[in-house]
Amino acid sequence: MPKPSDTGPVEIGQLMSRIAAGDRAAFAALFQLAAPRVKAYLVRLGSSSAAAEELTQDVFLTVWRKADRFDPAKAGVMTWIFVIARNRRIDGLRREASTVTYGTTPPEAADDDAPSAHDQAATTQSEQRVRQAITQLPPDQQAVISLSYWDEAAHAAIAQTLNIPLGTVKSRLRLALMRLRAVMEDL
Repeated sequence: MPKPSDTGPVEIGQLMSRIAAGDRAAFAALFQLAAPRVKAYLVRLGSSSAAAEELTQDVFLTVWRKADRFDPAKAGVMTWIFVIARNRRIDGLRREASTVTYGTTPPEAADDDAPSAHDQAATTQSEQRVRQAITQLPPDQQAVISLSYWDEAAHAAIAQTLNIPLGTVKSRLRLALMRLRAVMEDL
């Protein structure tokens, strides 16, 4: 299977629709692309490397099983996956706390990893604030931010898409993020 960087920007949304149809190759591509990011996220949240690895496997099992429930109108693919990862970690912490407190294993938690209405509203509100802030950036920085964060394209793919050097992509991203921080503080 070609690596995502060999084929240009990988459309993660397209992968999700193929996964929902049972496409194992699309799932493998998504896993290869997103699993390291999910594991790193779980480690940043305080999980050990081994626990993060196990949780990541569980998260992607859930992604495989519930791909048909993904709604791109509500959240991006990576947002949806990170919410599942966060929920899995919280469920694990609750089970551990319950086991320590009561000395027994609690009943299995509900298998509903869909973001709550509150989470969806908060995500939508944050995305709106960020989109508003992005409109205040110069067009060249808007383009790299949009491709990097909304389309989830790799830096090399952005460079190829915009026909600019990779270093320019990284510089524009860095400058855009600094300006976004300043703009977001004012909003």
